[in-house]
Amino acid sequence: MSGRVTAVSSNGEYSFTKPNRDSIRLLAGLGVEGDVHAGETVKHRSRMAQDPTQPNLRQVHLIHEELFAEVGEEGFELGPGELGENITTRGIDLLGLPAGTLLRIGESAVLEVTGLRNPCVQIDNFQGGLLKQVVGRDEAGNVVRKAGVMSIVREGGVVRPGDTIEAELPDGPHRPLDRV
Repeated sequence: MSGRVTAVSSNGEYSFTKPNRDSIRLLAGLGVEGDVHAGETVKHRSRMAQDPTQPNLRQVHLIHEELFAEVGEEGFELGPGELGENITTRGIDLLGLPAGTLLRIGESAVLEVTGLRNPCVQIDNFQGGLLKQVVGRDEAGNVVRKAGVMSIVREGGVVRPGDTIEAELPDGPHRPLDRV
């Protein structure tokens, strides 16, 4: 399974959106260099309030560009970085990957997918009604989260728009993604 990077984004300050960049540098075990969410331990405010010593399983946020078209059909306009992601992708089914999948990006970067982004009310503060578009329920009543996946950096490197993404599935039985 493969895809492509369409945009990269980072922000050194807490804000909902992240400005697009020409490139980002991923640092092994930390995340995106200079990004407010980089670090070995949690950096999201709500998680820090609960336990600031827990490991940061949300170092890098990836979202599929196809979501922008999907919510566009419902009248919402989204662009890369506007949902706070670091890497915007195309052509790879991020939500269908099992936990532990390795994503080889560009020349040297390797991410490990840890789980699904758990969207919060900030999405509705950004665009009213958008939260309902990125979190829903399937026919069986199970919660479906569509706001991308979270990952940790296994091997660092520079990531740019246009870079290829190759998914390497983990051995053994696959664990479906859950929120992190």
